[in-house]
Formats: sequence, structure tokens, C-alpha cells
Amino acid sequence: MDHRKALVALHQNISQVVFGKSDAVTLALIALLAEGHLLIEDMPGLGKTVLARALAQSVSGDFRRLQCTPDLMPGDVTGISIFNQKTGQFEFSPGPVFTNILLADEINRAPPRAQSSLLEGMAEHQVTVDGKTHILPDVFMVVATQNPLELHGTYPLPEAQLDRFLMRIRMGYPDTAAELKMLRSQQEGHPLERLQPVLSVDQVREAQRQVRAVTVADNVAEYAIRLAQESRKHPELAAGISPRGVLALTRAAQALAFIKGVEFVTPQMVKYLAPHVLAHRVIMRDGGQGEGTGERAILDVSSRVAVPV
Repeated sequence: MDHRKALVALHQNISQVVFGKSDAVTLALIALLAEGHLLIEDMPGLGKTVLARALAQSVSGDFRRLQCTPDLMPGDVTGISIFNQKTGQFEFSPGPVFTNILLADEINRAPPRAQSSLLEGMAEHQVTVDGKTHILPDVFMVVATQNPLELHGTYPLPEAQLDRFLMRIRMGYPDTAAELKMLRSQQEGHPLERLQPVLSVDQVREAQRQVRAVTVADNVAEYAIRLAQESRKHPELAAGISPRGVLALTRAAQALAFIKGVEFVTPQMVKYLAPHVLAHRVIMRDGGQGEGTGERAILDVSSRVAVPV
């Protein structure tokens, strides 16, 4: 099957259980194709976990779920070494991070040490336990959900952890038609129970390789760089976009171009993705982390930088 046709089938498959959220589904696919990780942030009950599970179940790879709680330990994420009395040696027991798609549900309810245990795996596709390095699968993606920081019992993700996520997206409330369709679909059980995989891990890996081949012209790359440079001198930002943020933005734009079936990235694609890719990477000068603060700053940055023709 042509990889772009397979992506259309993947989008349609996920949309069978995530109603009225085509943009959110597309952004999730962009994160997968760009070899990145996805953070879904919104109020409880808006379908964050459903989107993450639907994406995982639509790919015929390994899927593990990590329910984050205040008593979660790093070993619960990466795995631990267990002493084998028969052999007299320690043997490594892999944790849930050893999978293709890991759902870290309500990640900001886990304590900082448990959150940080994901850093190495998300950045380098490996984890180190007791001084030994263990390689993660070739296709590895963390899809994390979190409730807004204002809710009780949450731990804000540190900047280094946020920077590991390619994108942060929000679900938002569904419209009337989508909500009615959701209610009807669950009268005889949840539609997730009937969802079947439509893409293999090998197909995902091949699509990821093709994404890297999508052309990013010099003027488009310079536009992404100018956005980052403008953010670094924005009056409301204590810290702007790093070079890693620029790389993430261009890689996400390559994935969007691939999904659209074009061979090159346009400046409009970069501008469209900027709030999703960059907003969680900035630090507000007043320390604000409220809903939409980063997005508003990035939108202001985008308005100050001319879009190349």
C-alpha cells in the first residue's frame, strides 16, 4: 500500500472513535511521522486518553500504558534489576518504556523523579539502569496526557521534560454533532474495543524515512530561524526558542507536507504548526503558565515576522 494512502486509512481509523477532532488527529499523526513525542493537555473528559489509545491501537506494534500516580517510581517506568537466586546474578526486568507507543496517562500527576526517568528514552531512544544502557525499539513514541496545571494534585513538567515533546496540543469541547455521534457510538460498548490496526510498525518506519526526504528550501528554513530569533527578544519571554525547537518545527512541517502529498515544505505550514510546536518551549518573563500564555506569545512572534513568498 502507498504510504500516503495508508496514512489516510490511519486518520480515518482514529476518527472512528475521536469525533469532530480532525485537526487533533492530524497533529498526532505529524508527531508520529516526525519521530517525536506528543503531549495532550486539556480538562478531564475531553478525549485525551481516547486519542492516545486510538493512535496506539491503529498501529500493529507494541503498546503499553503507564498510569501516572503520586507514588510512581523511576523503576516503574524504566524497569529494575532483580536478583536471580538460581544464577546468582542480577537480571534486568524491562519496564513499560520498552514498547513502540507508550501512553503516559496524566503525566503531571507523577512526581518529578518519575517524570525525569523518561528524559533519556525520549531524547536518545535508550535508558540506563544500574550503569547499563538498554536500547529502545526503533519506532518509539511517548503520548502523554495531562490536566491543566491549575487542577489539584499536579506537578508541573520541568522545562527539560517539556522540550522533549515535539508538540503540545489541546482537544477542546466537541460541537453538537460530534458529541451526539459520540453518545450514539457508546450505547453498546466503547468503539475502542472494535478498533483494529491498519498500519504496521515497518510501514511507520518507512514513512518516517520518507518524511526526512521532504525538501525544506533555504527561505523556509530561514523563516523558521527568524521565528526563533524573534522569540528570543520578545518582551514577554524570559527564554525563547532554542535551535532544537527550530529543528522540531521544520521536522513537523516535513511530516505535514508528506501527509498533504507534496514534496516540499511551505512557509504557511511552518506558521500553522508554530503554536503547537513552540508554545510549550518558551518561558514567560512573569512566570505565567496559564492556559494559552505560550500560544499567545508565539502568535505574536509570528505576526512580527514576515512570511516569505
